[in-house]
Amino acid sequence: MGTTRFFHLMLFFSVFSSVHFAIHGDDDSTDSHWLLRIKSSLIDPNGVLHTWSQGANMCTWNGLTCSDDQTHVVSLNLSGSGLSGLISPEFTHLSSLQTLDLSINSLTGSIPPELGQLQNLRELLLYTNSLSGKIPAEIGLLKKLQVLRIGDNLLTSQVPPEIGNLTELRVLGLAYCQLNGGIPVEIGNLEHLISLDLQQNNLGGHVPQEISGCVELQNLAASNNMLEGEIPASMGNLKSLQILNLANNSLSGSISPELGRHSNLKYLNLLGNRLSGKIPSELNQLSQLKSLDLSKNNLSGTISLFPTQLKNLQVLVLSGNLLTGSIPDNLCIENSNLWQLILSQNKISGKLPTGLLNCSSLQELDLSDNDFEGELPSGLDKLENLTDLLLNNNSFSGTLPPEIGNLSNLITLSLFDNMITGGLPAEIGKLQSLSVLYLYDNQMSGSLPVELTNCSSLTEIDFFGNHFTGSIPQTFGRLKNLVFLQLRQNDLSGPIPPSLGYCRKLQKLVLADNNLSGSLPATFGFLTDLRVITLYNNSFEGPLPETFSLLKNLGIINFSNNRFSGNIFPFSGSMNLTILDLTNNTFSGSIPSSLSMSKNLTRLRLAHNLLSDTIPSEFAKLTELNFLDLSFNNLTGEMALDLSNCRKLGHVLLNNNQISGTIPPWLGTLRELGELDLSSNNLHGKVPPELGNCSGLLKLSLHGNQLSGEIPPEMGNLASLNVLSLHRNNLSGPIPSSIQKLKKLYELRLSENFLTGSIPFELGTLSELQVILDLSTNLLSGGIPYSLGNLVKLERLNLSSNQFHGNVPPSLGKLTSLHMLNLSNNHLRGELPSIFSGFPLSSFMGNDQLCGPPLAPCLESKKNSLSNSAATGIIVAIVFVSAIICLVLIYIMLRIWCNWKKVSVSSSDAGIEKKMREEEEWGYGEEMRRGYDQYWKVNSMALVPSQDHKQVSRSNTCVFHLRLDAETVEDDHSLI
Repeated sequence: MGTTRFFHLMLFFSVFSSVHFAIHGDDDSTDSHWLLRIKSSLIDPNGVLHTWSQGANMCTWNGLTCSDDQTHVVSLNLSGSGLSGLISPEFTHLSSLQTLDLSINSLTGSIPPELGQLQNLRELLLYTNSLSGKIPAEIGLLKKLQVLRIGDNLLTSQVPPEIGNLTELRVLGLAYCQLNGGIPVEIGNLEHLISLDLQQNNLGGHVPQEISGCVELQNLAASNNMLEGEIPASMGNLKSLQILNLANNSLSGSISPELGRHSNLKYLNLLGNRLSGKIPSELNQLSQLKSLDLSKNNLSGTISLFPTQLKNLQVLVLSGNLLTGSIPDNLCIENSNLWQLILSQNKISGKLPTGLLNCSSLQELDLSDNDFEGELPSGLDKLENLTDLLLNNNSFSGTLPPEIGNLSNLITLSLFDNMITGGLPAEIGKLQSLSVLYLYDNQMSGSLPVELTNCSSLTEIDFFGNHFTGSIPQTFGRLKNLVFLQLRQNDLSGPIPPSLGYCRKLQKLVLADNNLSGSLPATFGFLTDLRVITLYNNSFEGPLPETFSLLKNLGIINFSNNRFSGNIFPFSGSMNLTILDLTNNTFSGSIPSSLSMSKNLTRLRLAHNLLSDTIPSEFAKLTELNFLDLSFNNLTGEMALDLSNCRKLGHVLLNNNQISGTIPPWLGTLRELGELDLSSNNLHGKVPPELGNCSGLLKLSLHGNQLSGEIPPEMGNLASLNVLSLHRNNLSGPIPSSIQKLKKLYELRLSENFLTGSIPFELGTLSELQVILDLSTNLLSGGIPYSLGNLVKLERLNLSSNQFHGNVPPSLGKLTSLHMLNLSNNHLRGELPSIFSGFPLSSFMGNDQLCGPPLAPCLESKKNSLSNSAATGIIVAIVFVSAIICLVLIYIMLRIWCNWKKVSVSSSDAGIEKKMREEEEWGYGEEMRRGYDQYWKVNSMALVPSQDHKQVSRSNTCVFHLRLDAETVEDDHSLI
């Protein structure tokens, strides 16, 4: 009994084990076991793998296809399941797998080399993931593989040559990766390959000749790589080729005529290479060709394609080459299939051929950027299917034919940059499908026809740079789809029609450079999508409508050079402003602080208005600000505003206001600053040396203030400076020698200050000085340094009203570019350089010792032009000689007096006395004459000797009182 029970128990376990094995098999060897391990390496946010569990039959799991005996997986397709994670090496255990499709997921990591062990695999699809690393060489072990698509990943390195071992391969897709190196020559071993897609990689080198071994190849796409060299002629052996795409590489040389042997070719794209030479006529043999794109190369010669042979051609793109000649009359034939003809950006000339009008199938015709001329043919309406007509950038002339209104399918009409004249035909209003109308840069005139507003599909209108007159049609509001309206640089007048405010989709409104007037309509408040509005250079007036503040999307506003008035608060409604330009109007009131809410504001120009009050401190929040121009207003207060956080500021113009206080040192932190103008304000204090940190500064204007102190030597750090204007201040001290480092300076104004000292010699090294050097009206002294003669580009030099002395250096004669010179009111002397003779007298007045043209000749002046030392020597000599002459005269007079006294004493009787007196007179007379003779002999050093005593006595006046001592008197008596 026990034995029987034991037997039954053993039989039960045996049957149970058999059933369990039949259902589940060996847990360590069945496909289900490995699939569950594969599942563990994947992240399944969409629950695609929720059916993969031990309790269910494996063949019912999602994405699986089992073998006929239900024991093995032969196909796994989880494409587009939203999976992420890694591809498990455990796939190698699915030995019966024939198809593995994990494409269009978010898988990462590398491709496991273990996949090379799946010897039965026929299709491996891993494209459109985020796989990285190399393509494993073990892929080459998959001898039965027919489809390999692993593109659109982050794969790098080279294409492994082992791929050439996949002799059964039909499809190879490696596009949209980061593969480099060259195309392996082993590709030529894939004689059954039908499709080869290598586009959008970094592949270089030549296209291998061996590719001709792919005799069944139908699709070859290797565009957007770095392939170079010529297109191999051996490609002509690919008789089955239907698609050849080698666009956007660096292929060179000529187009091989062998390409004409591809009798099955339907798509040929060679755009964006460096191909040159003529288009081979052999391409006319491609009778099956539907699309030919040879654009953006260096092809030359004439168009040599004939539609009589290319009967199936639908797309012909030859733009961006050097093609010449005219369009062949037979380029289009009746019943042609050609719907796209793009010949733009060439050098094709001549008139628009009437034969082209036979292409009734044409939908897109682009002849822009060529040298076409003549009038547009009236038969253009034969192209009844035309949707896009682009004839811009040519030399077409004449008027726009009214027949153009019959092109009922026309969507884009681009005729800009031609010489079209006349008006816009009213028939344009028949084009109900017209969306884009570009007529800018022509010579069209007349008024805008009201019929234009019937083109209800219009989204873009650009009439810039014509001569349209009259007013903007009142019915413009019908254009409900209008997004862009450009009427700039015409002669339009009158007000803006209120109906324009009903073009609610309008984003860009450009009406600048016209004669428009009146005030802005309140209906502008409906243009809530408006992003750009420019009305500058018109005659608009009045205050802004309050509804303007409703335009929250405005980014660019330019109302400059009009007559707008009132406050500018309506502009502060938008927080998206990037540019606000209200220059040259009569806006008044304060600047709204709410403008600081536009965090992306880069240009704020409010110059030449009547704005008052202080600059809002909130402007410190405008960290993107590049251009700040508040000049020529009535702004007051001190410069308490701190813009040190506005690191991108390149232009700060606050000149011609009433700003007071000192110049803030924080300006030195603006390293991008290129222009700083604080002139004509009430600023005082010193020039902050921190300005020397603005190394990119090109223009510094601080003139017309009350600045004092010395010019800081740190100014020499402004190596890029072109203009330095510090005139009309109270600056003192010397001109710093560091100014010599401003090698790019071409304008220097330091006049009307209290500068002292001499002109630094180094100033002559500023060889780029051209516009002006003005040091006038200071207290400068010393001589004019000859180094200024090195400023050969200088056009204006003003050194007037200083204390310069000495000669004008002859080196200044080298300043041949001068057309204004002022040296007046100094202490200069000597002869002027001859080159200055053409300047007016006023240039040199106030220098009494200057001579030479245009002043008095230097011959007269030389008597008065002796040096101080020479003049002193002459005066001393004259005084010395005069003193000697006086002494001699005194001596002679004393002798005469003594002799006369002796005679008068010795005479006693009258008779004898008279005779003796007469004798004495003659005697004394001879003696005196002898005395004079002796005197002239003794005094032979006299300046002007004379034989006449009377002349000598008159001309030599004694200028000193001399006393004769006793010894001299005794000597005189001994002579009697």
